[in-house]
Amino acid sequence: MKMKTLLPAALLLATVLGTTSARAGTEITLFRFFGGCTDEYAQVTDLSKAVGECGIIQVLTNKFNAENKEGITVKTQSVEWGVYYDRLSANVAGRTPPDIAVMHRSVLPNYQLRNLLQPLGKDFAAVGIDAADFLPVARNAVTANGELWALPFDVHALLWHVNADLFIRAGLVDAQGQPKLPTSPAELLQHAETMKAKTGKPYFAIPSGADPMPAWQYLTWLWQQGGNIVDAERKAQLESKESKEALRLLDALYAAGHANRKHDYAGAQQAFLAGEAAVLVNGTWGVDTYAAQAKEPNVALKKYVVRDMPRLYAREAVWSDSHMWVLPKQSKPDAAKQKAALSFLKFLNDNNFQWARTGHLPVRASVLQSAEMRALPHRSEYTHTATIATAMPPIEYQRAHMDLLVNELNSTWLVNKDPNQALSDAQRTASSILRRSRHR
Repeated sequence: MKMKTLLPAALLLATVLGTTSARAGTEITLFRFFGGCTDEYAQVTDLSKAVGECGIIQVLTNKFNAENKEGITVKTQSVEWGVYYDRLSANVAGRTPPDIAVMHRSVLPNYQLRNLLQPLGKDFAAVGIDAADFLPVARNAVTANGELWALPFDVHALLWHVNADLFIRAGLVDAQGQPKLPTSPAELLQHAETMKAKTGKPYFAIPSGADPMPAWQYLTWLWQQGGNIVDAERKAQLESKESKEALRLLDALYAAGHANRKHDYAGAQQAFLAGEAAVLVNGTWGVDTYAAQAKEPNVALKKYVVRDMPRLYAREAVWSDSHMWVLPKQSKPDAAKQKAALSFLKFLNDNNFQWARTGHLPVRASVLQSAEMRALPHRSEYTHTATIATAMPPIEYQRAHMDLLVNELNSTWLVNKDPNQALSDAQRTASSILRRSRHR
């Protein structure tokens, strides 16, 4: 018979962590996506030589392995994006989870609600991660039931990438000669007509087809009206007046030719770079790529600027998600590995500026407000996005909801499905998904 005085495993681990250091030679596993670039950056530890998401996270890992004083080695398992969460779930179900895993805010409830993650608030304080420095949107992303369940790593959101030359040609500029963005749905449609009349170019390039970009723009306009996809009781709200209005505006833009319904992700980017569209709807991750390409002599886009999502309705909001790092619960907790994992998380938090070089917004207020952040190309043009960033409600199966929105919304301009029917069908399926969900 077991003694009732034995501590639960989680409490025992937390107690031991206060006095345990990582063993010399401790090896921990890191599960991530972001692409594979191990060969390209095999021995690189100079962060100034790292480019892009894959390069920066790989060099950060290399640098930690080379320089940490505790003999810790982080072994990376890079998993292709399309199967990443399937692989992670399989490892967790097989009781062989990694020590650290990257995760999206939109996926966190699937794991946190099933008690598959370690709470981290006290551990952050113990290793010197200052949660008070997290931006409100970042802290909210990793918080449930008053506890922190992950280390936020970025906020990535929609932006309007703007060809300023086309705005000048259309006369859509303010007194300072800067692009004049719309402030209402009617003004957006008016500006789009002016752009087409004065330049012969469409206002928008939006990745369409099976791409989620239109759904993210729909959610932005839904939230700007004060609506949401679910209400406070977690009942689907896809046939609300706010939902119908957001889809009406999107559908009107496609119907009038202000966005090309045939554009896929690559096609929309190519049209924008070729000077064939005034505004590319895409995320923070594209900023440095477009800024660099605008300097190429054979690229039509020359005056590239970035803008926060304009407010067309009553409030400011823009679709966002976040990358974060979690520590999956282990079937046989190892205090030394836990300590090593927390050391690596602190290193990543200390280097949040380096990750902000991807174009994503940093999660630390001190980094967002820093001079080195302002010195990066175009960053000062969209730091306000960190204030207005909005995310899907913290429900399970958010990706199933997003797939549903993509299929139903995009069908209205791809195959001329009636918008009200699309939302009715989405409402029915979303209600079915919600019935399977746990709530935070």
